Amino acid sequence: MKNEKLEDKAKNNTRKTRIQEAILLTLASGGRLGGDILIKRVLNSLLGTDFDNDSPRRWDTVRTAASRLSKKGLLMFESGHYSPTQAGAKILREWELSDYKIKIPKKWDKKWRVIIFDIPEKKKKTRDKVREILIAAGFQRLQNSVWVYPYDCEDVIGLMKNELGIGKYLLYMIVEQLENDRFLRMDFDLIR
Repeated sequence: MKNEKLEDKAKNNTRKTRIQEAILLTLASGGRLGGDILIKRVLNSLLGTDFDNDSPRRWDTVRTAASRLSKKGLLMFESGHYSPTQAGAKILREWELSDYKIKIPKKWDKKWRVIIFDIPEKKKKTRDKVREILIAAGFQRLQNSVWVYPYDCEDVIGLMKNELGIGKYLLYMIVEQLENDRFLRMDFDLIR
C-alpha cells in the first residue's frame, strides 16, 4: 500500500513539473502572454487536446502551476501578462541542456570524438548555444570551433544538429589518434 502512495506521489510530481516546464517553454517561445492564452497553449501542447472542449478543472491546474512558478520567482504576472523572470529563463536553459546528457561506458574504446563546426557570424546565437551545450555535456575545447570527447556521442550530436538546424555546419569525426592527447586523457580521467 505504501508503494502505491509513493508511485502516485511520484506521478503527481512529474505531472506538476511537466506543466511548469510547459508554461516556461510556452512563454520562452512566445514572449509575454495573457493568462487565458497561456493556459490554452500549455494545455493544447501538454495534453494534445482542443482546449475549448476541456474541463474548467484543467484551467485551475495551469493557473495553480503558474502561481507556483510566480511564488518561486520563476514567472511574473504584470499588467495581465505572464513572462519568465531571469531565474525562470535560467532553469529553462538547464532543462533544455539535460536533453544532451551522454552515457559513459565502463571502458573507453581509445577513440576520440571530434566535433568541428563553422557556423556563420549571422547565426552567432546558435554558435554560442552549440558551445554551451558542448560544455554542459563535458566536451573539452581544442580550439574555438573544435571540441573533443572520448565516448560515443553521435546521438547527442545528431539531436543538436537537428534541433538547432546546423547539420551542414557541424562535422562529427571518430579519431583513433590525436597528437599529444596525454593532457586530454588526464582531463577525462582516462590515465590509469
